Amino acid sequence: MSTTSHVPQGAHHLRGDDSGGEATTTVTVPPYSSDQGDKDAKFPKVIGPVDERTGLAAAMRFGLGKVFPDHWSFLLGEIAMYSMVICLITGTFLTLWFVPSMGHVTYDGSYVPLKGVGMSEAYASTLDISFEVKGGLLMRQLHHWAALFFVVGIALHAARVFFTGAFRKPREINWVIGVVLSLLAAIEGFAGYSLPDDLLSGTGIRAMNGFMMSAPIIGTWLTFFVFGGEFPGEMIIPRLYIAHVLLIPAILVGLFVAHLILIVLPKHTHYPGPGRTDDNVVGFPVMPVYAAKAGGFFFVVFGITALVSALVQINPVWVFGPYDPTQVTAGSQPDFYMWFSDGALRLLPGWLEFSLFGTVWSMNIFLGSLLLLPLVWLILGIYPFLEAWITGDRRDHHVLQRPRNAPVRTAIGMAAISMYLVLALACINDILAIKLGLSINDLTVLFRISFFVLPVIVYFVVKRLCLSLQRHDREKVLHGSETGRVVRTPEGRFFEVHEPLDAYERWPLVYYDTPRPIGETVGPASDQHGVRRPLAAAAGLRRALSSFYYKDSISAVTPAELAAAHQHGEHEALDGPEVAAAIEQHGAPVSEAPGDDYYRDGIKAGRHS
Repeated sequence: MSTTSHVPQGAHHLRGDDSGGEATTTVTVPPYSSDQGDKDAKFPKVIGPVDERTGLAAAMRFGLGKVFPDHWSFLLGEIAMYSMVICLITGTFLTLWFVPSMGHVTYDGSYVPLKGVGMSEAYASTLDISFEVKGGLLMRQLHHWAALFFVVGIALHAARVFFTGAFRKPREINWVIGVVLSLLAAIEGFAGYSLPDDLLSGTGIRAMNGFMMSAPIIGTWLTFFVFGGEFPGEMIIPRLYIAHVLLIPAILVGLFVAHLILIVLPKHTHYPGPGRTDDNVVGFPVMPVYAAKAGGFFFVVFGITALVSALVQINPVWVFGPYDPTQVTAGSQPDFYMWFSDGALRLLPGWLEFSLFGTVWSMNIFLGSLLLLPLVWLILGIYPFLEAWITGDRRDHHVLQRPRNAPVRTAIGMAAISMYLVLALACINDILAIKLGLSINDLTVLFRISFFVLPVIVYFVVKRLCLSLQRHDREKVLHGSETGRVVRTPEGRFFEVHEPLDAYERWPLVYYDTPRPIGETVGPASDQHGVRRPLAAAAGLRRALSSFYYKDSISAVTPAELAAAHQHGEHEALDGPEVAAAIEQHGAPVSEAPGDDYYRDGIKAGRHS
């Protein structure tokens, strides 16, 4: 294949042509380019007929040329994705031998301690997978560990998105999809955890039965509907099996695809740095760099999961024995993602159960199970919309925030994590009491107090830390980095020499908005005559919450303050922007100061899209 390319005017001497004007030359372009992310790349000829009928090339060119930023924290979501893939692969293997039936059989397998013991077909098939099928035990453990890593990956990814503000417009819908994915992951984990029908998982199913029974009015009918009669019935294992291998995985995969599409279609978020704005993406294209790194990381995740599964035992069902409703395992707890619910049940006081209108109202169970579980995910789902309403921020955001630059959000997130930790510790209060030689009643009282007091302490401590870090950033921008070298002036004064930051180091420290409360942007609540302006029903609440969010905000350093610092007015500049207001360029961000064009244009930052 040939094409004609043009040589610019004035360059004709390079090809030995003495004629003036524009010259042409013929060059050969290979029919296939290895860099398929290049806009001039040519796809293999075999794709031509397919593209004529499907339009596949345009989609492939868009996908292969998509730019993704390069930062380790973006791998947290990939851990969740790859763990889900491992679960799907290993789960397919396990379905070939697992029997989802509660039919009664007598065990006659190779595990001698249980020979002659009556059990369900589900439990017997689980033992056969563990002891009879080659590689079955490894597959079981690989499946279980991958499921736990899946939930851990989702949790860490959600934390990264929350603390960096990646959920803001235009990604609110994708955040909601992620929240639903985390809820489905917890339900899927519980369903799979319950399938072996051993004594431990059966205790968990019994707890689920108690949760549903606590529902006011409809509790009994709800349990009969799910279990097909009185507990335990004969339908719960087959129904959990269908939900675990068919219904929930199909929804999970569909939502995961939608989640990835909503990541690819808009711009990907990236961390603040030179050349990185809300109008571009700095990173690597899918082909060949990102695809190679992602593929390699999949095998890293798979290898570590397999190593852990081979060396660390998990869920040894043969130790617990088959489920018997008359027995219960001492010290039993669910998997970690359900600890907070179990802990809440242990902390709720017994006097919350009472009789009214001839009906027993078990609020001591209902509040910690059927109400708490959906409430947690509901709060997570609506948070982006709530924050946008409070702050009035309706702009598109593609540059992430440093957690310290959103002190209230960071403090709220850490307070929520502290609440979870208290409930998680309460879930093992009996084990803690035994191991530490303490009274379980004293521990319960301690956790009840901590649930209300600790989040408040954590909130104020984290917020103060964030504000202190912001002030440190201001001081670092204005003064530079400490060198440890002390100089004496001819007048006898001593001072430490500071090395000024270059534009690259300074950019992340100053590239953020200085928010203002709603009350300052829409005007005062009263006019010049002291008459209150008419406000909407929730306007007062919105003003109060906005002030709560932003009243302690610290503004980013402006060029005026930086100029004042360079003119040996560091202390005046640190006092606040109003001191340096008379200097030119006050109010513009430092990233727009003269001399930063090289970094602002992103020449050193990598490829843009």
